[in-house]
Amino acid sequence: MKVFIACLGTETNTFVPFPTGRRNFEESGVFHGDVTKHTPNLFSAPMHVWRRRAEERGWRVIESLYAFAQPAGVTVRSVYEGYRDEILADLKKALPIDIVLLSMHGAMVADGYDDCEGDLLGRVREIAGARAVIGGELDLHCHITRAMLANADALVTFKEYPHIDTAERAEELFTLCADAAEGKTRPVMAAYDCRMVGMYRTPVEPMKSFVARMKALEAKDGILSVSLGHGFPWGDVAEVGTQALVVADGDRTKAQDVARQLGQELFAMRDSTLVKYWQPDDAIADAESAPADKPVVLADVADNAGGGSPSDSTFLLEALLQRGFKGALVGLLWDPVAFQIAEEAGEGATLEMRIGGKCGPISGNPVDLRVTVKKLAWDCQQTFGPTRNGTGNLAWLQADGIDIVINTKRTQIFHPDAFAPLGLDPTRYRLIVVKSSQHFYAGFAPIAARVLYVTTRGGIEPDFASIRHTKRSVPYWPRVADPFAGQNI
Repeated sequence: MKVFIACLGTETNTFVPFPTGRRNFEESGVFHGDVTKHTPNLFSAPMHVWRRRAEERGWRVIESLYAFAQPAGVTVRSVYEGYRDEILADLKKALPIDIVLLSMHGAMVADGYDDCEGDLLGRVREIAGARAVIGGELDLHCHITRAMLANADALVTFKEYPHIDTAERAEELFTLCADAAEGKTRPVMAAYDCRMVGMYRTPVEPMKSFVARMKALEAKDGILSVSLGHGFPWGDVAEVGTQALVVADGDRTKAQDVARQLGQELFAMRDSTLVKYWQPDDAIADAESAPADKPVVLADVADNAGGGSPSDSTFLLEALLQRGFKGALVGLLWDPVAFQIAEEAGEGATLEMRIGGKCGPISGNPVDLRVTVKKLAWDCQQTFGPTRNGTGNLAWLQADGIDIVINTKRTQIFHPDAFAPLGLDPTRYRLIVVKSSQHFYAGFAPIAARVLYVTTRGGIEPDFASIRHTKRSVPYWPRVADPFAGQNI
């Protein structure tokens, strides 16, 4: 057997003003056939799994491009086409091929391409032929499109949010595709549109039990795999929204029935999936009244780089300063300019500095503070599940009883060990502001007295009824109270 592996993706927020270009991909790391020789990250980890699984069987592996960018706006057309065509050229050279495995996001939009994954899978199918087994691993914040379903044999999404199961899903996809290539199974797929747009936290109820029920359906009665594509709400594309996805062994009707069952179950409990979002002053007041034994964690959800926001907004920082709050830790705030100034001044220096607020109205106003540069660190990393992910260079700035950590690589925060290169212990603070929507949860929840989700202006404000979708024609909740009204579902 010959197995072809590659990765191309990003999560595209079509509402933010800055494009996703080549520099964004290169900052995250672009590898031309050798990413499996390097430390795995969230989207390269599947390629490591696939290489290991194939080589354990004595199969030949052809490794192509790895290119994944931090979420931002629409991808520059020439950048997408260039990376796509490199994968396709490598695939042509590798023919004939038995299995193609692609690590993708599922919500990538480029200029001229609302469905990059569907475009890539379609072109891969044309080259690899009908006999080849084509599989894709997707982030659960994906758009599951008709083109993707038509051109792949098996698609698997992450089941967990935060995404702690990327390697497990890679194992699942490999088994699905290997069994199909060996003639043991005949995977067929079906998806059900739940007519919902939202965000769903899988570590807590009711989603925790829903994911458990998904897993319980697998490997029984011909059901090979069950996924829930949560959707990426801030993508203005025709097929945005939540979909249940089922892979069955040769029985498409069964796949459709199970997908419909799960989709209707999720829709029925839609109100109980809603997250309570706090306003900054209310959240800080709550933290002020909390016992001091553990920190209260405030998630700055609207300024999450993982959803395409700048990660430099100052709304929560300003609220802390206005209330005179002492004992807070804020991070990671993306500000390469401020880092350069801090680096030039050196550790121990005290100076006037303008922080954050550099990317337009969604970033808020820059904050002018007299800060002390407490410590600097270079080329840092943080933990996310089983992987390590770069944060760039870090500076610990102290001002008015607040510790602010700025960084040079735009990324959300995943884990408390992001602060370790600076010698900071997050458990010693009364309050921690994390710029993340949910991926922080696995690392920070165990050290927190409680976690509060705070909304401000930003690139991914969680007002799902008001997102300016123009391309989806089918109604969805919560914009419409019952988008199935009057229909036989």
